[in-house]
Amino acid sequence: MNAQLKTVLLTVLTLSVFTIALVELSGVSSTALYNKYKIGNGGAHSHDPELSEVQRKENEAKAMPKTKIEFAEMRHNFGTIKEGEKVKHAFKFKNTGDQPLLVYNVVAGCGCTTPSWSKDLVMPGQEGEIQVEFNSENRPGHQAKNVLVYSNGQEESISIGFDVDVEKK
Repeated sequence: MNAQLKTVLLTVLTLSVFTIALVELSGVSSTALYNKYKIGNGGAHSHDPELSEVQRKENEAKAMPKTKIEFAEMRHNFGTIKEGEKVKHAFKFKNTGDQPLLVYNVVAGCGCTTPSWSKDLVMPGQEGEIQVEFNSENRPGHQAKNVLVYSNGQEESISIGFDVDVEKK
């Protein structure tokens, strides 16, 4: 093997190792594996206080009696927006059961969608909402996104979502 070929191969090998190290240190790989296959802990570290809060709420919800959660709508259509715009929608729900309802986690399918919700109990007959924000940056074309809502409802998780058509810049 000539010296020039050895230099090229060594450079490619070095760049590959550097790229792998960068991805592992950034947590991107474990987050991607968690989002797609639910493997690992989603890039969260065991000392992450947010993770322990979610686990605590999940344990609390699983110890509670089951109740019923009903959404006013399961899917929302944002219509057509320009790439780079952010849009929000509030998915309203009602506790139609006879026990308090605890929504302990809401998980988006990808990083372009950010959910937020009240961590308080929703008493029977009361309503709550889950706010979902979509960032269309670098997301041209039709987008269909889902969010999983975890609670002490009859079904442990319910999928809600939205559709949006993003016009390229």
